[in-house]
Amino acid sequence: MSSRKNFSAKWTRKDLIGLKGLNSEDLNAIFKRAEKFQKNPASQNLKLKGELAALIFLEASTRTRMSFEVAVNRLGGHSLIFSAQASSLEKGETLLDTVKNLEALGVRFFIIRNGENGVIKSLSEKSPSSFINAGDGTNEHPTQALLDIFTLKKSKGKIKGLKVLIVGDILHSRVARSNILALKELGAAVFLCGPHEFLSDELRDLVAGISNNLNESLIDSDAVLCLRIQRERLKEELNFTARDYFQNFGLTEERVKKYAKPDCVILHPGPLNREVEISSELADGPRSLILRQVHNGVFIRMAVLSLIKESLISRKNHG
Repeated sequence: MSSRKNFSAKWTRKDLIGLKGLNSEDLNAIFKRAEKFQKNPASQNLKLKGELAALIFLEASTRTRMSFEVAVNRLGGHSLIFSAQASSLEKGETLLDTVKNLEALGVRFFIIRNGENGVIKSLSEKSPSSFINAGDGTNEHPTQALLDIFTLKKSKGKIKGLKVLIVGDILHSRVARSNILALKELGAAVFLCGPHEFLSDELRDLVAGISNNLNESLIDSDAVLCLRIQRERLKEELNFTARDYFQNFGLTEERVKKYAKPDCVILHPGPLNREVEISSELADGPRSLILRQVHNGVFIRMAVLSLIKESLISRKNHG
């Protein structure tokens, strides 16, 4: 039986709220579908023909929003771009009422980013439509982690057995949480590094190690996922400057070359803060997979959308 059939038989969810609870078969099926779309553009056609997808982004986004828009359009669907500032949310309408009104217009797919944990899951439980989490608070960002791991897997040929170091603002990062869950499920050894203000005890049991020493953490690393400082989520002023941070936790070519494996690669979900968490030399150099991540994000999001659409058809056919 093919991986696609295995996945179709098991994927009964109408949504992608997070990566928690997904197993390696689920994750690899998404990767295989993304690779199919990447290798054979003709296979993309009309998977979402006639479908309306609302992109409701209540926090700023460049890559994720535009990537989803491209993915919907390539699959033959139509994207409705929702602006909170120009919507009835500004007049006091609830997000649930907004969803219900858009459903009345024929929308069946909702791609949502918001700043509060758990809201997207709550909406999905109150609606028959499909919801994809494009980042909720500090909880999860599933498609970002999927594209990160897909990009890493294409670079290294595997995930199992790799040492992956995540550096930076772990505490406030939904990207870190989703990556930790999926990388661990796929057999990677995940390590975390950052100033103590940015580390989370809640994640300690999920990873192989946590440290405040970047040089030591880099030893034998196959890949490093670099995260920005999420100043928009900070409740207190930091007790260190950007220069201090770069000196202690900034990734540079010299530092990676000295401590990590010779073929160590660098990922970053963006946006970059150059010379704060990563040097321009490293971000633009041969180790960097950053622009490949952006490129691959379209295929991952197409894969997720198409698999959810197939699950909806299957649910309908089976009553």
